[in-house]
Amino acid sequence: MNVLVTGGTGYIGSHTVIELLNKGYNPILIDNLSNSREEVVQSIEDITGKRVDFFNIDLCRKKTLEKFFSVYKIDAIIHFAAFKAVGESVQDPLKYYRNNLLSLVNLLEIVQEKQLDNFVFSSSCSVYGQATHQPVTEKTPLQKAESPYGNSKKISEEILADVLRNGNFKAMSLRYFNPGGAHSSALLGEYPLQAPNNLVPVITQTAIGKRESMTVFGDNYSTPDGTCIRDYIHVVDIAKAHVAAIDYLIQNKNKQALTILNLGSGTGHSVLDAIHAFEKVTGRKVNYSIGPRREGDIEKVWADITLASKELGWKPENSLDDIMRSAWAWEQQLASKMYVQ
Repeated sequence: MNVLVTGGTGYIGSHTVIELLNKGYNPILIDNLSNSREEVVQSIEDITGKRVDFFNIDLCRKKTLEKFFSVYKIDAIIHFAAFKAVGESVQDPLKYYRNNLLSLVNLLEIVQEKQLDNFVFSSSCSVYGQATHQPVTEKTPLQKAESPYGNSKKISEEILADVLRNGNFKAMSLRYFNPGGAHSSALLGEYPLQAPNNLVPVITQTAIGKRESMTVFGDNYSTPDGTCIRDYIHVVDIAKAHVAAIDYLIQNKNKQALTILNLGSGTGHSVLDAIHAFEKVTGRKVNYSIGPRREGDIEKVWADITLASKELGWKPENSLDDIMRSAWAWEQQLASKMYVQ
């Protein structure tokens, strides 16, 4: 079966492509390389020993997208492609609304026109805003989004739900928490074109000397050590959940047109917990300082993953230590000039 993976050369997308190949699917990658590298395609092929098709397409250009769909028969879609930096979205909200919403609308119009099925949407725990109770379940009321990025994901879910009321296809929205780590081969990991915003690569880049130091944004939150709490989940665990989601939809196991599931570890860790976990498993000290709070950040959030485990037969297999260990192996591989920058 052909599975279209938009944002397929991105961090989570590329790891998902590997897991799709491992399960016998034929992933076809689309990405406009706005924050990823075409070399990722070669890394996927090196890891799996299988060739993959890649197309440099901007989903906001519908005519180009229509040409692609006129050639390829697509059995399922995993839609990752989106801008995702919380801080940047606060500074440039229209960039995020235009890209993240228009790309989804274009894709859904084609899904309807061609009567396609099995649509998996890459959502985010940011849709919960600052929830009043932890952990959050899929029934936790959504609060006001703390950033335009989070709001774009919230609106995207609303668009998907509205379309499905009159649509004839099945969809799943996966709300991930904080992905981290890298493939066990150390041939694939988080490697954006812009400076990373996720905590784990900031830690590894600081430890290896790409950054002189890192800033912990705020130490006066209502948490045990004063720093923000997040649910860190290994990227390979997230990737495997996407394959389980495709299996689930294709096998018609869904009980409603739109299924919403949380993907996390089920445990909250503070920013300082994450730094200390890295230092423990690598023996490297991280040079950090405490700075002011960052606009758009949520104080604390972690997941209840009971429903995802029940519906998908999935559970995370990696710990925070595993995330840090694999991320460090990847960072060291980058330092050995795996890619030419």
